[in-house]
Amino acid sequence: MAKTSSRRPGTAAVIGTAAGVLVWSTLIERRLFTIRRHTVPVLPAGAAPLRVLQLSDLHLAPWQVGKINWVRSLRNLNPDLLVLTGDLMGHTQARPALLNMLEAFSDVPAVFVHGSNDYYGPRFKNPLRYLKEPSRLATREQDIDNAALTHGLEGLGFIDLNNAATTLELRGTELELFGLGDPHIKLDDEAKMREARESLGASDAAVRIGVVHAPYQAALNSLLEADASLLLAGHTHGGQVRVPGVGSLTANCDLPNRQSRGLSVWYNAHTAAYLNVSAGLGNSIYAPVRFACKPEASLITLTAPEIPRAS
Repeated sequence: MAKTSSRRPGTAAVIGTAAGVLVWSTLIERRLFTIRRHTVPVLPAGAAPLRVLQLSDLHLAPWQVGKINWVRSLRNLNPDLLVLTGDLMGHTQARPALLNMLEAFSDVPAVFVHGSNDYYGPRFKNPLRYLKEPSRLATREQDIDNAALTHGLEGLGFIDLNNAATTLELRGTELELFGLGDPHIKLDDEAKMREARESLGASDAAVRIGVVHAPYQAALNSLLEADASLLLAGHTHGGQVRVPGVGSLTANCDLPNRQSRGLSVWYNAHTAAYLNVSAGLGNSIYAPVRFACKPEASLITLTAPEIPRAS
């Protein structure tokens, strides 16, 4: 009897901790929207700073009013450029709410690429399989009208970068932006992107930014070889559930887990670029959980490198 009694406080503590984690991760943390800020020195000397707002993985459902209002409030950050890195849709009926929300940025230069959830609505998936391997979609019928989504975004003045490219001049700096379709569902087409870039004829002085939804290594390497100095991606949800002191358990692609959230450097034997992987603002409606990984928007300030002062 004494042995049984001695175990009860420990068991109760474990159960209480587990219940607390469950409540926190499903009801509280996934609604604690935050802004992750970075400074990236990629502009030419003397250039005015540029504020880039990156939104990713909203997985928006029509009833998510809190998320909609929070995203609309980000217009007060006065970004010079908005970059949408895919998986904006989280429900087959979310398009009207999504476009209404993004209308707040209709006066801001903006570009976008799609993610797999902008073609396919959410379905329940075994979470253990998610941890084991990337969740590439099996062949199934597309149930989101991606053409209508693209048309709606373009109607707001946003520029489609799926296997495409564009140039913008912002505050006196020329930017060349190019992107790939989602490699997670094999929609990336490097040759088409290269052709689009060649037709632009951007100057050698342009600051080059590469955009993709899922940061598979081959896609990042394609953007790096196109002379991008900054790469922007999403898809990973930062792991969605992170272990304190360990970090992400998965990137849901072949990106190293340590780079599944935030700013890092992507490089090959010849060159390197800054890489920002946004942990995103949402989750599947069938996996409503975040732990040690708050939903986020990224505010990236592009600057000129600092010149050391002579002593």
